[in-house]
Amino acid sequence: MNHEQWWLATLGRTIVWARLRELEAGTAEVLDSDGNTLSYDSPDTAKAALMDAEFAALDGMDAEDAAERGFALEELVVPYAEDEERLRQLMVQTLPRPN
Repeated sequence: MNHEQWWLATLGRTIVWARLRELEAGTAEVLDSDGNTLSYDSPDTAKAALMDAEFAALDGMDAEDAAERGFALEELVVPYAEDEERLRQLMVQTLPRPN
């Protein structure tokens, strides 16, 4: 079974998503916001590449981390679609300005 983890980067109120999949073979792949699937030799290598690109794992994010990035955790909706093509269109989201 593949393990999936969502990562995000922010540009103001724009959320850029990346999906990390840890594969049974011990390798990993990242679906980026352009719809590209990038292959890595290990999950650790994939995570390092995401961190180098200033992405943070959603799993480990708390309210304070989110506030530092300019949003509240409850504003986030992880992209979901039936297929990769539709999912690609949801990988960049602009959050509404808070009132």
